Amino acid sequence: MVHKKTYYSKELDFDDRTLLIEGPISGKKIHDYNFHDGLVAFRPPEEQKKAIIGIADLPEGRINVIVDGNTIIGYVTFLYPDSLERWSEANMDNLLELGAIEIAKEYRGANLGTNLLKFSMLDDAMEDYIIITTEYYWHWDLKGSGLSVWEYRKVMEKMMNAGGLEWMATDDPEISSHPANCLMVRIGNRVDNDSIVTFDSVRLTNRFFY
Repeated sequence: MVHKKTYYSKELDFDDRTLLIEGPISGKKIHDYNFHDGLVAFRPPEEQKKAIIGIADLPEGRINVIVDGNTIIGYVTFLYPDSLERWSEANMDNLLELGAIEIAKEYRGANLGTNLLKFSMLDDAMEDYIIITTEYYWHWDLKGSGLSVWEYRKVMEKMMNAGGLEWMATDDPEISSHPANCLMVRIGNRVDNDSIVTFDSVRLTNRFFY
């Protein structure tokens, strides 16, 4: 599969200034930007910056960002599922995982995450993919947000819905380990039926699962 990457950009109003939302961007462009020191959800900022540079330079890797001046204050990643995850067993070149989405804390509460996901799906190439995200409560900033597990889950689900991702059942053990965890999926309108059947066989390996 040819992984087409067409650059898009859009301006967003935030407080008294204008932010830029853009992507997919290259590793070099990420390198040239500053990386907000509040982007700490997954690893220290400099390490996370290196990680998303690596993703951006993968053939299928896609990084969309929100930039304030010359500083990345939010990002979302799309790439093939990790080889240790069940989803890689499908061996599908049209299955991408929304691996991470993060907005620096001082920019939260302005629907920037929702805007970032909506922007990501403006790309016509996304209609060629099944896009998944696996949500685990232990990745959520419950302390910083002051939300309960279920309140945070509701916020995450609403944000993912804005990007066209919908809840789907799965018998994946890690997701099933806690009722707040979930699988969310967006199936592009050009995805063929054989791909959907293959994905469903990985999503539900136990035929007695309901």
